[in-house]
Amino acid sequence: MAVNKPQTALGDIAARQLAIATRTVPQLPLITPRWLTHLLNWIPVEAGIYRVNKVKDLSTIHVDCSERDERVLPQSYVDYIENPREYLLSAVNTVVDVHTRISDLYSKPYNQISEQLRLTIETIKEKQESELINNKEYGLLHSVNPSQIIKTRAGAPTPDDLDELLSKVWKEPGFFLLHPLAIAAFGRECTRRGVPPPTVSLFGSQFITWRGIPLIPSDKVPVQGNKTKILLLRTGESRQGVVGLYQPNLPRQQTPGLSVRFMGINHQAIASYLVSLYCSLAVLVDDALAVLDNVEINKYHEYKY
Repeated sequence: MAVNKPQTALGDIAARQLAIATRTVPQLPLITPRWLTHLLNWIPVEAGIYRVNKVKDLSTIHVDCSERDERVLPQSYVDYIENPREYLLSAVNTVVDVHTRISDLYSKPYNQISEQLRLTIETIKEKQESELINNKEYGLLHSVNPSQIIKTRAGAPTPDDLDELLSKVWKEPGFFLLHPLAIAAFGRECTRRGVPPPTVSLFGSQFITWRGIPLIPSDKVPVQGNKTKILLLRTGESRQGVVGLYQPNLPRQQTPGLSVRFMGINHQAIASYLVSLYCSLAVLVDDALAVLDNVEINKYHEYKY
């Protein structure tokens, strides 16, 4: 039978009472890189409305490569759509409440109000990226023209499928946008065919590419029943692509389109802060966006050596 020996020196548990623990700021697992918001071109919308004007009828435009004669030159004019689509900025809002006792007594080494606002802003920006993809009014998946939607040939995303997607957005394609599980599924299909995709460095991170176009991961692209979608975008107003919209010059602006405003202290000594983010997204022409549908992510292959 083991005999407990008497303690002859100070133990760990008691010693720790005199030690200062190195602390981290609060961690939030839902925070992602949000590559989509980094890669979009953002257009300031002064009055909260963005109007996309277009050519009504291309048949009114006539040009001629003239011979060396005196033929009459063609006459042309460009007509415009009378009721162009207007995009309105949407808001992502919340109110952060912090008891003044908490902020007064427990703000060393980290300021309680700053950390509450930081984590709230991160959550709002995660919601922003989700809305840019899934919002039923302006999200990418709800803005794609039906003629720009194709389906996989065999379920799993193959190089052939991505090539066909590139044929839909062939004018200066910017990047593929897809769920990380879809990237893994595409990688498996490339490995099976012996064509491992090369990588490229963006923002200090490595991304696999196809035909030189990076595959950008986002966990906001929905996955349902082991199926998902792959998007391909052209971005930029000058390229007639996809653009992000934001409200500039907000009161107490922290970052473009996002503001934090102090709302006061109530009779329970709780201080309130209004956090608001205003944004939207516009697809300027139909061929700036295409979607590969019916992408299966659960197909694996057995390799024999």
